[in-house]
Amino acid sequence: MQASAFASDIDAYLAYIDLERGLSRNTRESYRRDLEQCAAFAAGRGAADWRGVTAGHAGAWVRSLSRRAAVSSQARKLTALRMFARFLVREGRRPDDFTELLSGPRLVRRLPQSLSESEAGRLVASPSGGDPASLRDRALLELFYSSGLRVSELAALTLQQVDLGSGLARVFGKGSKERVVPIGAKARGALEAWITSGRPHYVKARTRSELFLGSRGTGLSRVSLWSIVKKHARLAGIRKSVKPHLLRHSFATHLLSGGADLRAIQEMLGHASISTTQIYTAVEARRLLEQHARFHPRNRGV
Repeated sequence: MQASAFASDIDAYLAYIDLERGLSRNTRESYRRDLEQCAAFAAGRGAADWRGVTAGHAGAWVRSLSRRAAVSSQARKLTALRMFARFLVREGRRPDDFTELLSGPRLVRRLPQSLSESEAGRLVASPSGGDPASLRDRALLELFYSSGLRVSELAALTLQQVDLGSGLARVFGKGSKERVVPIGAKARGALEAWITSGRPHYVKARTRSELFLGSRGTGLSRVSLWSIVKKHARLAGIRKSVKPHLLRHSFATHLLSGGADLRAIQEMLGHASISTTQIYTAVEARRLLEQHARFHPRNRGV
């Protein structure tokens, strides 16, 4: 395979999506690997560069994936190839879209699980002591549930990004996209207690401006945050598998069931597309169906 003949177009495409779409580094690297795999496959069947790749090459590659890749991986690879092919046409690098007639696996999108409002309340109330560790854990759980942050966003949060006076936090999400999220009253109270009475006990010479600190005086990692969430879920008697993202799902689900606008939830979650946020409408519809089936008198005894 003449790697450079294929690689120059891939590099141009990745530079384009980096500038225009602000995708995360992990997503860009996944797309690079996917396109390089397709290029190697087509080169092995006679294509000298992307202009020589045909619909037959692309179709054979997609069919080969079904024998060695999970459905979710197949779908991602096909998406990467389709977007790349459209880029080549748009930039005049080839006259036609060689993926136009491709079909791939249909993904069954699983509805996100969430905590009940009672479970979420028990979880955030689990660290109830006045010691520094309890103040920290209470503040991070309250903020997690109050603002729907990703665990990576929570881990990266600094003192300068939190304004307790206005009740807002400035967050940098996927692709370093900035957004402002609200901090609820209880979360603000817990954060104030942590910052004034708890955090000073963790400060050491190496401490920087991370909001949440560990025993070494450095910011908590995503793994440490996960451990804290799991610990307090266990102490709260919650039997579900509680992972950090479950609090984000619970945040969105509970806002929607309380009457919040879907566009506002999208903005708070930092979703690029409203279609990503719409999954929570299905969660709410499922909840209503369950409640109807359980409590409507015409369903009893069925």
